[in-house]
Amino acid sequence: MKKLLVSFLVIAGLAAGANAAGNAEDGKALTAVCAGCHGADGNSAVATFPKLAGQGEKYLVKQLKDIKEGNRVIVEMTGLLTPYTDQQLEDISAFYAAQSTQVGQADPELVKLGEALYKAGNAKTGVPACAGCHSPKGEGIALGGFPALSGQHADYTIAQLKKFQKGYRFDEPAADNRINDGEAKIMRSIAFNLKDFEIEALASYIQGLH
Repeated sequence: MKKLLVSFLVIAGLAAGANAAGNAEDGKALTAVCAGCHGADGNSAVATFPKLAGQGEKYLVKQLKDIKEGNRVIVEMTGLLTPYTDQQLEDISAFYAAQSTQVGQADPELVKLGEALYKAGNAKTGVPACAGCHSPKGEGIALGGFPALSGQHADYTIAQLKKFQKGYRFDEPAADNRINDGEAKIMRSIAFNLKDFEIEALASYIQGLH
């Protein structure tokens, strides 16, 4: 009887998780405000605003909740997510996850270094390969919550890596740093060990990665 009860609870929990998943159609209707910066389909035309199209749903949900709760500070989004429920944030995430990313172009002069860093890292400075968590083609690992990078604007990627660098030193949420990568500080530690010219090359490579 105990085993039956446990099995029922497990199944019920899985069902509840399935029901809580985002609905892309519902999410589309909620993205009118988002479109101003991120584009109607999540492919932003402005390099300082991130492309959301094709991003992993789990990652997007986490970022939206972090922004809403103040764990990731983005001045332009202050208060925008306050009215949304968790389900609505999941719906918005599902919509963007279902879209296709428009890939940009990499600077030919930076491809060699960018590719080397992305695929192999830099053992001398303790920088691991980006491909390990974000996949060789930049598709990310959706189930693990590791974001897709393919096609992301170089300017945006540079800005985020520099925010992670600052976040390595300062543990308080602020507009000029990022600390929402978990207690292990994975991205903060990696970014801290990257040189500015390496960040530029990586960001350029990622912009054209597909």
